[in-house]
Amino acid sequence: MRGLNKILKKVFNRAVVCIIGILLQVAYLVMVFLTFGTLYTYSYFIFLGLGIALSLYIYNRDINPSYKMAWIFVILSFPLFGVMFYIFFGNSHSGDRLRKRMMQYSDEARVLLPQNDELMSKLHKDNSAAEKQVKYLYDYSGYPVYSDTSTTYFPNGEDKFAAMLEELEKAERFIFLEYFIISKGKMWDSVLDILERKAKQGVDVRLIYDDVGCLLTLPYKYNEEMERRGIKCRVFNPFRPIWSAKMNNRDHRKILVIDGHTAFTGGINLADEYINAYEKYGHWKDSAVMLRGAGVWSFTVMFLTMWSFLEKDSREDHRRFMPRPEDIINIKSTGVVVPYTDSPLDDEPVGENVYLNIINSAENYVYITTPYLVIDNEMQTALVLAAKSGVDVRIITPHIPDKWFVFAVTRAHYRKLLRYGIKIYEYTPGFIHAKNWVSDDKAAVVGTINLDFRSLYLHFECAAFMYRCECIPDIKRDYLDTLKQCQEITYSDCIHISIFRRIGRAVLRLFAPMM
Repeated sequence: MRGLNKILKKVFNRAVVCIIGILLQVAYLVMVFLTFGTLYTYSYFIFLGLGIALSLYIYNRDINPSYKMAWIFVILSFPLFGVMFYIFFGNSHSGDRLRKRMMQYSDEARVLLPQNDELMSKLHKDNSAAEKQVKYLYDYSGYPVYSDTSTTYFPNGEDKFAAMLEELEKAERFIFLEYFIISKGKMWDSVLDILERKAKQGVDVRLIYDDVGCLLTLPYKYNEEMERRGIKCRVFNPFRPIWSAKMNNRDHRKILVIDGHTAFTGGINLADEYINAYEKYGHWKDSAVMLRGAGVWSFTVMFLTMWSFLEKDSREDHRRFMPRPEDIINIKSTGVVVPYTDSPLDDEPVGENVYLNIINSAENYVYITTPYLVIDNEMQTALVLAAKSGVDVRIITPHIPDKWFVFAVTRAHYRKLLRYGIKIYEYTPGFIHAKNWVSDDKAAVVGTINLDFRSLYLHFECAAFMYRCECIPDIKRDYLDTLKQCQEITYSDCIHISIFRRIGRAVLRLFAPMM
């Protein structure tokens, strides 16, 4: 009987029900398509006209050109199916109501985040490129620059996990966690044990997790279990078996804030593969950064803004979560830091533009680590131009993929990049999930922002831009050490592949913005 119950749970779990629901909607579209097919001649010309009108609409939208091209190709090549498919699935943005509500909370948060004009003046004298980057981040993301913020870089999940447990044990006032993936196991169970103890001691413990990210890793209504344990918990964008554009927007951020003076971000989720407690795709290489000091306030505001959005309530006074002066008075740093977020609801690709600014201002080198290399024309052009100008551009990607189709698109970009002198390496021990950029021994970014369309245009993301910070040599050193474990990809490797594989990669590359 117990065995039968386990089977029934697997068959009727939430993920299976949601997938069945979506498949039924796709089946309905196919049925409608076949019904029109019985009147093929008339319906074809009607939908061809609609397809042309829809293509003109898409062409004139202020969205990524690659996204436009993919949908226009589908609509004009298959008018009957393409038009209906775009109406149901093609809108990459959520509704105006959702957008206005998020912007309301974001605007309220900006009041709490004034720009530091004194630091801006110093940056103007020191480096105009850094000043422009910082100005851009404040104007279009709403997050200011800070000094008096120390930075510590963790080159792997194991080191970050140990530091995280140590800092959590010190919490006295509050603990805020926001993660894309949480999975039961050694890592999460260890964290949860501390969270539960701290909540009983009166610490304000809050957790946000993404429902799609945790669809297969946490049970249904896990937030209610957290509430029973004394942990306030909210679920971002609950996944339902009804397809809508809203489902495209996910909370991909990884934020941990402790007492307002310590924060972590980076690529590491709360699951055992991130600390190599078990092997999923070979050795898992990831990274994180810990901030102490004034700059943590921005991560606190990021979390509280999302919390207010999910609560639909802006009455809470966020100022009471500011760091206490005695907690940060002795913290000094050699550089400045800008924690920032990227929202899919403001039509501003902050994550991509920060990366483009780093490339365009580089004088000697740009070293990039990314699990996915699914780039648009703007990013490709910037990388190629930098290499043509004599900048040493290097990119590390995984050798063992987590998604075969994204890996195929990643490799589809190699040929052109290599042709113009960009060096590409694959991490042979396994999967590399870090999202790191470092340039000229001066600037670096560590965060959650991948080089793919979902991360750059559809997800909520976060990162820390650092300039002349003490951890930048550590990021560079880790990159060079990682290269020793990589296989360099040559132009010859890209030439000597079968014609069928080339065609397959070309097709996948065309549809990459829709994946």
